[in-house]
Amino acid sequence: MQTVSATPSLPVTEPVSDQVIKESNEKEYKKGLYDGGEGIVDSILPELEILPEISVRQIIEVGMKHMSSHYYRLLDASEVATRIRSALKKRSPLSLIRLGDGELLTLAQEVVMSEEEVRKEGHFLSYSGVNLPDIAARNMLVRAIRKADLIGIPKLRLPNFQPLAFSVLKAHRIDYRKLKLTLSTINYALNLEGYLRGILAGYRVLIVGNSAPALSKVFQDSGIHVTGVVSPVNGIGDIPRVMNEISAACDFDIALVGAGIPAVIIVQRIASELGKVAIDFGHLANSLVQGESIL
Repeated sequence: MQTVSATPSLPVTEPVSDQVIKESNEKEYKKGLYDGGEGIVDSILPELEILPEISVRQIIEVGMKHMSSHYYRLLDASEVATRIRSALKKRSPLSLIRLGDGELLTLAQEVVMSEEEVRKEGHFLSYSGVNLPDIAARNMLVRAIRKADLIGIPKLRLPNFQPLAFSVLKAHRIDYRKLKLTLSTINYALNLEGYLRGILAGYRVLIVGNSAPALSKVFQDSGIHVTGVVSPVNGIGDIPRVMNEISAACDFDIALVGAGIPAVIIVQRIASELGKVAIDFGHLANSLVQGESIL
């Protein structure tokens, strides 16, 4: 007789139901909520003491009142607009730069975070103009921050936003108390609160960035005097060429730069090297082009 060996059967993997995934997500959410709130209270309270009927929010509100002497006020849209208009009127240089998570992660390289950590958190950096590792880009950002007139920082206390901002400033020995700080979303605030059109009216505007040609049409249709467009901006390495084109287009009063991370460096150099007003315009350019925002 022949012996027929049985073919081993492959294990069958049952698909995970949506309900199981939902329950798992809810469990993780509740754990995170506890760890970030009630868990902290539990860890601080003495072993046999409790705080019945007192919410975490109430505890935080009381604590915040005691911390009010440590508050640091940022410039609002009205104050920033006043400074920009004053610089335009006096024909004096002014740079408004903004630090988002892309800029902060670039600044964090090898001083706050390892290259591996930055790569993990900053998977989008190549889209924003930086190919890791790029210590030269980090150092150029540091110089730009030291020389900038107005600096937008994140309000949100998410890990890669406000906390990282103050960590990198400290790591690069930049005293934030000596900086003129505003919100990193000040570009949107200037437009939403109605200051942007008034700032640009009557002045010659240069637009820099990949969206510049389309944004130029939006501005011209709105009666804004656009005297030049510099586009595209292909990352940090393209800054020398871009600056040469900007220098050649010297018949402008204010430059709006939407170019990812390179915008911070370009804006500061326009102010310091050409004596002009320059604003880090960011994704507001795309928003105006796509009709999501109105000038």
